[in-house]
Amino acid sequence: MKLMGILLAIGLLLMAAVELSGWQRFGGAPSAGLQLYDQSDRPVPSEFFFSRLRYNAGYGGGYGYRRFGGGWAQDFPRADHDCLVALRRLTRIDSPSPLNVVDIDDDHMWDYPWIYAVNVSNWAFTDAEAQRLRNFIARGGFLMVDHFHGQGDWNRFMSGMSMVLPGAAVEDIPDDDAIFHDLYDIREKFQIPGEQFVATGRTYEKDGYIPGWRAIRDKDGRIVVAICFNMHLGDAWEWADAGDYPEKFSGLAFRIVLNYITYAMTH
Repeated sequence: MKLMGILLAIGLLLMAAVELSGWQRFGGAPSAGLQLYDQSDRPVPSEFFFSRLRYNAGYGGGYGYRRFGGGWAQDFPRADHDCLVALRRLTRIDSPSPLNVVDIDDDHMWDYPWIYAVNVSNWAFTDAEAQRLRNFIARGGFLMVDHFHGQGDWNRFMSGMSMVLPGAAVEDIPDDDAIFHDLYDIREKFQIPGEQFVATGRTYEKDGYIPGWRAIRDKDGRIVVAICFNMHLGDAWEWADAGDYPEKFSGLAFRIVLNYITYAMTH
């Protein structure tokens, strides 16, 4: 019995080490009260779900697996969690649900009004997957994409986006658009860098010198895809409580995402 107790203790220590390693790799130390995504068939009833798109990776050849360590998971779960905390504190949107990771072929996607995707220069779709994401948008869903930089990344992003919404026009969002004034009155916008800014002092990555606040609209003029190009809002959320990451970047990043969410829920 004593030997069994020792083995159990060793097993628990190993599990804790693996969990800590995962947290450090995918979002730093866990925040108090952080809720991981729920893969059950019965998600918590909620007015809003913070949902992240899990996609196949195509850049570099072939369709990759949707592994947890794939490009879709960067900054997860810390960035998503911190956004959800801000949403609960600063708006009246009812969102008691845990974080959500949604696959395109999961029918729960129809339950989510808003989906966030990162590293979208790396995404790849089959025809069937592209059709399902197109249907999500056609049903009133809102897609926000973030963290891709430079012309090469843009071309690969558009390769996938053109499968989802063939012929869709991408435009720069005008300063007076409702999406910048729905919750917060955002009159000044600037490039939001990743955490690398702390070490390099650069707000840009690759050849992505100029931030792009862009969008795709539906036939009625509603923004259905919000495109944060040459920026990394996810890092700005994740590192908001780090003393060496400038508050002005995190402050704008939170105001932007809360405006995008409230716009998606009210337009």
